Amino acid sequence: MFSYRHAFHAGNHADVFKHLVLVAMLRHLLAKDTPLWVIDTHAGAGLYRLDGDYAGTSGEAQDGIVKLAGAVGAHDTLDGQALAPALADYLDLVRGFNRPGDWRIYPGSPFIVQKLLRTEVRDKLKLHELHPSDSKALAGNVAQLNAGRQVSVAREDGFEALKALLPPPSRRALVLVDPSYEIKSDYAKVPAALRDSLQRFATGAYAAWYPVIPRPEAHELPRKLRTLAGQVRKPWLHATFSIGQKPVAAGEPADTRQGLTASGMFVVNPPHTLKPALEAALPQLLQVLGRGRGKGHSIEAGGA
Repeated sequence: MFSYRHAFHAGNHADVFKHLVLVAMLRHLLAKDTPLWVIDTHAGAGLYRLDGDYAGTSGEAQDGIVKLAGAVGAHDTLDGQALAPALADYLDLVRGFNRPGDWRIYPGSPFIVQKLLRTEVRDKLKLHELHPSDSKALAGNVAQLNAGRQVSVAREDGFEALKALLPPPSRRALVLVDPSYEIKSDYAKVPAALRDSLQRFATGAYAAWYPVIPRPEAHELPRKLRTLAGQVRKPWLHATFSIGQKPVAAGEPADTRQGLTASGMFVVNPPHTLKPALEAALPQLLQVLGRGRGKGHSIEAGGA
């Protein structure tokens, strides 16, 4: 149950895609003066070293944030063209955790969110992580922020925690649901948690990440979430991003392990600015990270 460690995958293409969407959502939601609660159901360790034992061993960041950073010019340009605002915003935020030209630190969603929250209007960040090692690391990393009551860390099941947190006092919240899907039941727990949460707090923004892999549960998840959004009559946005298959070098076996090549984000009650932001950013992201057969992106939206 506790074998998954996100540190192996920190800064990979799925993180880049997921956090690009997260930052774009937050920029819109934080434009209002009323406090925002952000609830992260599966927070991980919060902060990762790309040259550490885990990320350094997997090397996945080399096809993600490291590759993106290397392709972007000093003035946030790509092949002489300005970066899409959402992509430039995300990259600048991650850059802020590193020394100039040195990409050794990757912030997970807890640190990305906290960096954007406002103290003057009392925004809150609620973090949940059940993995014993990651929960301990998360608590230690958050303690260094000296964020006081703005950030809370709980070692508990994030799916269950939502029931006690919704609706928030401010009636404004962004919920990030990002399990490892290492356990097959996670595919059923995600729509169940969103259904229950929407019944408790219908106007919240909900973002669920999932891996695009060849198993029925992964294929069915976005369909179930689309059905759910239709049943509760809420707008939705579904985006996917695939870097494609890694070209096989001469002499390598044809069955060389590819690892995860694609992922998706399903958002219920998306900000109206999210779709145009992704329409501008994802083609540029694909231009840098796309690597072979099957690469591409998609954006669908519908509902009320």
